[in-house]
Amino acid sequence: MRFQTKTLAATAALCAGLFAAAANAQTLRVAHVDPDDWTGSKKGAAAQIFKNIVEGESDLTVELFPAGALGNEDELVSQAQDGLTQVVLVSGAMSKICPAASVLDIPYTFSSAPLAWEVLDGEFGDALAEHCLEQTGLRTLAYGETGFRNFTNSEREIRTPADMEGLKFRVQPIPLYIEMVGALGGEPTPIAWTELPNALSTGVVDGQENPVGVIYNNGLHKLQQYMTLDGHVYAADFLLISDEFFQGLEPAQQEVIQKAAIVAGNMGRSIQQWNTAEGVTKVQDEGMQVYSPTAEELQAFADAAQPAVVSYLREELGDDAEWIDRLQDAVAAASE
Repeated sequence: MRFQTKTLAATAALCAGLFAAAANAQTLRVAHVDPDDWTGSKKGAAAQIFKNIVEGESDLTVELFPAGALGNEDELVSQAQDGLTQVVLVSGAMSKICPAASVLDIPYTFSSAPLAWEVLDGEFGDALAEHCLEQTGLRTLAYGETGFRNFTNSEREIRTPADMEGLKFRVQPIPLYIEMVGALGGEPTPIAWTELPNALSTGVVDGQENPVGVIYNNGLHKLQQYMTLDGHVYAADFLLISDEFFQGLEPAQQEVIQKAAIVAGNMGRSIQQWNTAEGVTKVQDEGMQVYSPTAEELQAFADAAQPAVVSYLREELGDDAEWIDRLQDAVAAASE
C-alpha cells in the first residue's frame, strides 16, 4: 500500500512536470507577406534568422508563414492583436493602427540608410515604439527595412520636379503619397499593387515608385525606361509581437526573443541593401537608364514635397502631430 502511494505520488509529480514543460514549450507563429527566400527577401531573411536564434537558444518553437500565407499586412496586424499570430513583420500597415508611425513617410527625411538606423535605433525609435504599444497592444521588438522608394517612368529622365509635370504616377492608395506626388508636379493615380504591371504596360500610368529591389524582382524595369534614385521615402519594417503573449513568457524567453528580433531587423536591412546595390546594376545591364540626383537637385525635390505633406499630416494627426517635430529634431541631432 505504501509502495502504491509512493508510485502514485511519483506519477503525479512526473505529470505535473510534463504539463509545466508543455506550458513553457510554446509555439510562436511568425508571418509576413514577402517570399521565403532569404537571399532576395528582407522579411524572409529576418524571419528565418529569428526562428534559428529563438529555437537555438530557448525552448520555444517558431513556425513561419511567409508569402502572405495568413493574409495581407492589415490582416496580419489584426491577427496579432487578436492573439492568433504572435509575431508579424509589416511595413505600411503600421501607420494604419498607429498613425504617429506615418511621420516616417515624410519625403526626403532621411538622406541615407545609416542615418535612418541611428534615428530608429535611438531615443526616437524607442519612444515611437512605446507610443505604438499603448495604441495597439503590439510591441515593436525591432526595426527592419523595406528600403528607399524611387521614381521610374517610361517617358523621360527626371532630374527636377519640373520633369514630373504631366506624368501620371501610380501611387499606393494612401493620402500621404497622393499629396507628395501632386506637390512634385506629377499626377498621382492610386492603383492596387496587383494591377500595376497592367497599368504600366497599357499606358494607364506613365510611372510608379518603389524600392529598387521591388522594381527589379517584379520585372517593373522591363516596363519602364527611366529610374531616378531620389530616395523620396525610407520605408521601415516593424517586427511586432503581441504584448499580451510577450508578457506571459519567462524573462529568459523574453530576452532571447528581443535579441533575435534585433539580429533579424539588422539582417533584413543588410539583405535590402544588397538587393538595392545589385538591383541598380541589374536594371542598368538590362537597358534601364538610372539617374542619381545631385544634392542641390534633391533639395529642390524636398522643398517641393515636404511642406505639402507636413501640412497634411499635421491636420491629419491632430494631437499626435508632435511626432513630426520629434522626428525632425532626432534627424537633425543624428545628422550632426
